[in-house]
Amino acid sequence: MTRGHTNTAPLSLLLELAGDEDQLAVFSAAQVVESWLAAERALALAQAEQGILTRGDAEAIVGAARAESIDTASLWQTARVVGYPVLGLVRQVAAALPAGPEGRIHYGATTQDIMDTGLALQLNRSLAGLDRLLGAVGDTLADRVTEYADAIMAARTHAQQAVPTTFGATLGTLLAQFARHRQRLAEALPRVARVSLFGAGGTSAALGPKAGAIRAGMARILELHDSPVPWHVDRDTIAEYGWWCATVTGACAKFARNIIDLSRTEIAEAFEPFESHRGASSTMPQKVNPISSEIIVGAAATTSALTSALLRMQEAGHERAAGEWQLEWQIVPQLGVLAGTALRATLTVLTGLRVDRDRMRANLAQDSGLVMAEAHMIALASSLGRERAHDLVYEAAAKARTSGRTLAETLPEIGAAQSLDPALSGAVARTPQNYLGRARAIAEASVRLWHDTPAATADPKPLHELAVRGMSGRRVKGHTDFRTVLRRILHRAREPAEERIVRWLSCRVRR
Repeated sequence: MTRGHTNTAPLSLLLELAGDEDQLAVFSAAQVVESWLAAERALALAQAEQGILTRGDAEAIVGAARAESIDTASLWQTARVVGYPVLGLVRQVAAALPAGPEGRIHYGATTQDIMDTGLALQLNRSLAGLDRLLGAVGDTLADRVTEYADAIMAARTHAQQAVPTTFGATLGTLLAQFARHRQRLAEALPRVARVSLFGAGGTSAALGPKAGAIRAGMARILELHDSPVPWHVDRDTIAEYGWWCATVTGACAKFARNIIDLSRTEIAEAFEPFESHRGASSTMPQKVNPISSEIIVGAAATTSALTSALLRMQEAGHERAAGEWQLEWQIVPQLGVLAGTALRATLTVLTGLRVDRDRMRANLAQDSGLVMAEAHMIALASSLGRERAHDLVYEAAAKARTSGRTLAETLPEIGAAQSLDPALSGAVARTPQNYLGRARAIAEASVRLWHDTPAATADPKPLHELAVRGMSGRRVKGHTDFRTVLRRILHRAREPAEERIVRWLSCRVRR
């Protein structure tokens, strides 16, 4: 395929530094064009199965509808004039065909059928890649949950110490969320990866009485799901893909926010991986900034801004959008790439996560040991009632803060002042280790839940391998006629004419 995607997009520093290469490839210009070509090949083969096209015509189209037939510079130039790229694509493929089959390509289809089917192929591959990443994130997180199931730390509510917990239990809630995201992906996949073949107004009139069979055959050939109802302007499933990308990115951001907080100098309990100059400052030699977590937060903030457009996308009326479709072209690829970026950065942090168990324990003693206030209250409540026990511990906590002493020291004094049985107040001394509740069970349950959640999808074939076998099942070789080869060479405007001709001749000799 000759180069020709001439518009240079503004630099995204976020994606330049951390963009997920797999998702960027899925939504690249080359793969977008390849998805349209696969749709045209599959359409021809499905029509031949139903006797609409001859076997010879279908196989000729399969051979010509290949990347090497497309001059992308001309394709995008034509698309700017037409407003859509499929007219130019079809004409270039037709130009590579002899008389007869050149009039049978794109037979009965409309532009959006090809572009939506291509989009379904891309989203299928995007979700497969995201599922692979999610699987790696979940497996690594499950290992961390198990590793830190007994690492005692302070649970924090409203950013303040609350009660004791374990780092494994804290991570376990995130692991359970990732399991639910994997279930959602599996549920969404058949709705997202659907063929579109309904013609101009969605009635399939141009496809004739065998329209349903042709569409089903096209879906089978492309390894997509069939759709008996048109979805040209019903974009809920595309929005579903976008929402999934946004919510999984949000889950990654939850983790990233916690790591940013826990790595603060005054907390210093958990840190990102370290290597020389990772997260370094240009002026403060001591700095080790949480750069991967910052990438995740940035990706999540961007997806949150984009998701409002998913609702606007669904406003398309009648039988064809008038602007809402163009909105989709812009945001859907971004959401997929941002989700992949967040998941990959999360995997980086989890793989090299550094945890200071000793600092976690030491931090439990901060704030006069008030992290044990609920434990003391519950111990007293069985004899005093919850309200009286709450008030008594509340007063003891206030005294501990103002006097600089510990709760364990002030509570017996407050009890004595209220004529509380000294034996009762002395019996409430507790330690974080014996007030962990079901923390270990929560960690273990989350790991079981993750391992019981299967992968959402198998890896689909590369696009260039779809719809390349003829009616006999044998692979159809791609071909490009003399006119197409010559046109492609002449569009290589940066090369001197002599060099273009020499290279063309050398290619023909090798063939």
